[in-house]
Parts: sequence; C-alpha cells; structure tokens
Amino acid sequence: MAVSLQKGQKVSLKKSDGKRLSKLMVGLGWDSAKESAPEKKGGFFSRIFSSSPANIDCDASVFVCQGGKYVDRDDLVYFGNLEHKSGAIKHMGDNLTGEGEGDDEQIFVDLDAIPERYDKLIFVVNIYKAVERKQHFGMIRNAYIRIIDPDNREELCRFNLSDDYTDMLSMIAGEVYRYKGEWKFNAVGTGTKDTGLSDLEKRFA
Repeated sequence: MAVSLQKGQKVSLKKSDGKRLSKLMVGLGWDSAKESAPEKKGGFFSRIFSSSPANIDCDASVFVCQGGKYVDRDDLVYFGNLEHKSGAIKHMGDNLTGEGEGDDEQIFVDLDAIPERYDKLIFVVNIYKAVERKQHFGMIRNAYIRIIDPDNREELCRFNLSDDYTDMLSMIAGEVYRYKGEWKFNAVGTGTKDTGLSDLEKRFA
C-alpha cells in the first residue's frame, strides 16, 4: 500500500518488500480548478484544460544537482532536453497511455546509473507563459507527485500538494536526494513566483 506523505516528510526509497529501489518512475499530475471532471488531457504543450479561455499549460522539469546545487545547463531535463546526458533520467514526454493512467507527466530515473557527483534531483512544475496569460497555481487543483516502482507499476508513495498556491507561478514538488549512500524522497510542495525555468535556474544555482 502506498505511503501518503505530508509536506516536509522524508522517506527512504525502497520497494514494498523492503529491498533497495534501483529504478523509479516519478509521476506528476494536476487538474484545472474549472474542470468539472478530473479527466487528463495530456502532457507537454498540450491544451490540457479546454474549459478555460486560455488553456493552462503546465510543464514538469528536473534540475540535476551536484553538492545540492544546479551548476550546468546540461543538467536540466525539460521539454527542450528530454534525456540527461548520463542517460539516467528520461522525461517520457506526452505519449502517456495505459500504464500510469492519471499522470500528466512522467519522468524515469535509473538511480544506479546516476554518476556519483550528482546528489539531488529537484522536480518542478511551471505554467507556460503564466504572466502573459495571467494564470497561477491557484487555478490548479488535485496536484500531486508520486513515486512508482517501474518493475511492477506499484505506487510506493504519494504527496498531494494541497496548500493554497494562489499567485504562485511555479511549484517545487519534491526532491530525490542521496544521503549516506541511500536515495530518499523529500515532499517539498513549495510554490514560488518564478516566472519560468530561467528564474528557477537562478534559485537552485
């Protein structure tokens, strides 16, 4: 049974039988506050909320950090760079079918393949052209981040982002980090007024 996390809670990344987790899938999802039903419409650059005048376009990205800091543009996995140079982190794009139903974006992580110099993965979601379209995360509901065992599709833990994110333009959903040789997950759930990835890059540098 999946563990339901609270904001700020940290858990070790292990399989349900207690064995070490070597690979994981991170699923992120959200709905429009104006939607009458939580039906998902897709991922990158899709017009996922057809009921709103200017549809809200959310994008998930990953900052791959060294010593807890983001130091190189090549270490950003996003719509313009779907795979990290190490091959260990891959954004699955917008072709989500069948398995993982309900996630708007999914990111695969091979923990064993991450070079030793990297110690933290920061998962963020931002609204495309948020300022121009006058949109913010107060218009989003049912946002979550979850960790899935890709070997059997079992959900290991889930963090529902339930704070009031009115006027927030970006969201730091969670972190996967290395601590004393073990990988852990931190449920962050912090909203920011960063207008896009360039602002977030400065925040994590």
